[in-house]
Amino acid sequence: MESYESLLDEAYKKVKQIEGTGERFEIPKIEGHIEGKKTVLTNFLQITSHLRRPAEHFQKFLLKELATQGQMEGERLILNNKIPSIKINQKIEEYLNEFVLCKECKKPDTEILKEDRLSFVHCLACGAKHSIRSKI
Repeated sequence: MESYESLLDEAYKKVKQIEGTGERFEIPKIEGHIEGKKTVLTNFLQITSHLRRPAEHFQKFLLKELATQGQMEGERLILNNKIPSIKINQKIEEYLNEFVLCKECKKPDTEILKEDRLSFVHCLACGAKHSIRSKI
């Protein structure tokens, strides 16, 4: 009869290792390419569904923050300038911190509420409510 420790070690060797940071919510990275003078973001709708925000809202934020023009074409967003992916990923992180993550519990289970002329991020996990500073 084998000892408990040896059986446990053998079981751990057979278990598949989980890839990732261990967090429930990971910031999605943009995928795309540059075509001439334009930047094409191919996974734009995938990111908006991951963030659980309307594509129009996220598009307005990106266009304003990147100081460029652009348009949706199917599931992709086409920006009218050459913009490096590092800069776009920084803006995604800013959007996430301002419009998605709860300021109290840091969870992404939030929704945007509009009361009169003010907008708030309401957390469905802890019930906190925070005003949104920037206006789109």
